[in-house]
Amino acid sequence: MKRVYLFSILTSLSLAGLLSLPGCSGKAAEPQQTGKNSETAAIPVQVAGAQRGIIAATYNGTSTLEADQEATVVAKVDGTISRLYVEEGTEVHAGQALAKLDDAKLRFDCEQAEANYEKKRQEFARSKTLYAHRLISLDAYDTVKYDLAALKASYDIAKFNLNNTVIRAPIDGTVSKRLVKVGNTLTANQAVFVVSNFDPLIAVLYVPETARPELRVGQPASLSADAVPGQTFRGRIARISPVVDPQTGTFKVTVELHDDKSILAPGMFSRVHITYDVHRNALLIPRTALITEDGETAVYVVNQGKAHRIIVKTGYSNDGNIEILSGLHNDDTVVTLGQNSLRDGARVSIVNPKLPASLVASDKHNPQV
Repeated sequence: MKRVYLFSILTSLSLAGLLSLPGCSGKAAEPQQTGKNSETAAIPVQVAGAQRGIIAATYNGTSTLEADQEATVVAKVDGTISRLYVEEGTEVHAGQALAKLDDAKLRFDCEQAEANYEKKRQEFARSKTLYAHRLISLDAYDTVKYDLAALKASYDIAKFNLNNTVIRAPIDGTVSKRLVKVGNTLTANQAVFVVSNFDPLIAVLYVPETARPELRVGQPASLSADAVPGQTFRGRIARISPVVDPQTGTFKVTVELHDDKSILAPGMFSRVHITYDVHRNALLIPRTALITEDGETAVYVVNQGKAHRIIVKTGYSNDGNIEILSGLHNDDTVVTLGQNSLRDGARVSIVNPKLPASLVASDKHNPQV
């Protein structure tokens, strides 16, 4: 039994030795990999360099364009339209004739009132002479005088009505609506035309009360309209309402703009951008570089092939860029794509489609280091 047991031990040791020798192919067992090759692979990212530039703080809103001056022209007397002098699109001046009512009856009324007035005026002249010689009483003289005043008023009203058979423009502008046709019978105060003055046009915004301290009359604004793609129009804040609507928490801001080429028109939907502050030497990075987590705003800065998480303080933002108030320097390079896969100190490989020459030439940003 002892011999068998000893033989088993020797056999096991011999097999262990054989397994440690090179295989039949003559190749040695491959050693375990160590060094750089065993490190985590570099994470591909895209980057951009921080740069100095101009950035503006803006309030953005939408509005429908309106004419700042617009008047609905109404008939001042009853009558039937006998003639139209203008059409929609006609430019007119204040006082210009727009339409004419049939004036036959009003002309007769005016002539009758004039005759009655002239008759009483001559009677009053005689009464005045008689009263001067004490040939009539004061009461008789006063009666004629008051009758004359009443007939003068009737004559003035008749002339007023006759003159108003010509419907006139109340303001300079363009006829934007014609609401009647020849032959229509009108009543007093019935709408006939709408005259609009397109210079300036206005956009009315209802701005949250939190923005009130930032906005002032005269601040510049820019406007774009969906109907006129690719064009920007300049304007300014013309008026700011002094009160806040308690129901909506907003206040009214009126932006005016002058369109010399008459490209814009009332009723167009517009997007308005009001610039209320400008920083001219701001440190800027793309907004896509920002990471917000745990109540902190951070970016990843690439240095010597590694990404380092840096907490930053931001300022104004527009046009895809954001201002950095603290945390970065002029020559820093930040990760703009792929940062969600990073951790502090991770190795990175820059894979920008077209890397800026300043980043390629700098060892600081070499992704292979």
